[in-house]
Amino acid sequence: MNATKTKRHNSFYLMLFIIPSLFGILLFMTPIKWDGQVTIPIALLSKSVQSYLSESIPYIMTVLITIAALGSIFYKLWKPAFLSKNRYIHSLLDVAPVWVAARVMGSIFAYCVLFQLGPEWIWSSNTGGMLLFELLPVLFAVFLFAGLFLPLLLNFGLLEFCGAITTKIMRPLFKLPGRSSIDCMTSWLGDGTVGVLLTNKQYEEGFYTKREAAVIGTTFSAVSITFSLVVLSTVNLAHMFVPFYLTVLFSGIIAAIIMPRIPPLSRKSDQYYVPNNEAVSEVIPKNQNSFQWGLSQAVKRAEKSADAKSLIQEGMHNVLDLWIGVAPIVMAVGTLALIIAETTPIFQWLGIPFVPLLELMHVPEAAAASQTLVIGFADMFLPTVLASSIESELTRFVIACVSVTQLIYLSEVGGLLLGSKIPVSFKDLAYIFILRTLITLPIIVLIAHLLF
Repeated sequence: MNATKTKRHNSFYLMLFIIPSLFGILLFMTPIKWDGQVTIPIALLSKSVQSYLSESIPYIMTVLITIAALGSIFYKLWKPAFLSKNRYIHSLLDVAPVWVAARVMGSIFAYCVLFQLGPEWIWSSNTGGMLLFELLPVLFAVFLFAGLFLPLLLNFGLLEFCGAITTKIMRPLFKLPGRSSIDCMTSWLGDGTVGVLLTNKQYEEGFYTKREAAVIGTTFSAVSITFSLVVLSTVNLAHMFVPFYLTVLFSGIIAAIIMPRIPPLSRKSDQYYVPNNEAVSEVIPKNQNSFQWGLSQAVKRAEKSADAKSLIQEGMHNVLDLWIGVAPIVMAVGTLALIIAETTPIFQWLGIPFVPLLELMHVPEAAAASQTLVIGFADMFLPTVLASSIESELTRFVIACVSVTQLIYLSEVGGLLLGSKIPVSFKDLAYIFILRTLITLPIIVLIAHLLF
């Protein structure tokens, strides 16, 4: 009788691992074709919300950013007891002074854009307008569904199972734990912003060290397949999607192997954000293979996630974390970066050292291409906009590939990283951006010469 109960008990939790995990994989990692475009279900849900609330989202985001700014100022000045006692609100509002300033700046920029206040270079469609009316609506919807459904990937054993299966690959190649394979696949197949959110959540829960979180967040947060198609269409090379994406994939993997082994990522501490006694050991017992060990760890994790109420609360907390904590930083840092890119020649000057390098590699129109290699630090779409007027197909192909593999865009992933708990500074992001460019550029140019 007891044996039958135990068997039923184990079968129930096995299903509790399998079914939610499959839903998570379907939502976050399964490419589907919709209206002639390749996308993932979570992006499809996000687009439906964007479409339904298209005119309202900029106002909603402005209100949320204002709440973040005023709430953190109020908390810093008075620290009311009724808020301090709530651990969640405390973590949401008690931020460092530099982030309070960034929240205030994001709020000011949002109102300037919304009501066209102040100089046009703040609220134009190429600067603040791009952030508030184009990027933040996307992030609002992505944050909503990603935050709500992340527990499907995190809480039912999928990370534990994949961790045991892939440790022998992830450790030697990328110096990362096996469970990070889910973050990496979510980023590559789905969307880089979702990958950052997933990584940040795992870091805060004590599953990644500072170094591991920084490596994953800055190395695997690739743009989505959908946006890659947009990039190629902008440079009139949509017919070359397959060689383009294979080139991006190959150069991105090479960068992912090299980057964790050199500064600044190699110098990050292997300390955890919080001690976590539940963190899964990567040592597989001698009497089990990796599949058996992974399955047993996954079922143990699923046993702890049967409380539906706590899962819903966690999902809502995730959403508020992203709306209140991350969106203001993206608005502030992204707008500032685009203002600099649009109104000053700084990125053109920074691109000058790349001219002799491009000429050495026999890239046509090297002078025009050089500024695109640096301006992507502000926003990933700017290089392809500039490249659209370049005559050489080879050069446009190179720029399109490099712009996708650089990864660190202050208007999107860079802003998300700075707004998260992942331990990377602005200086780190600038170094990583340049290093990724120097690593991937020769590989991409070599492939481009073989193709054209």
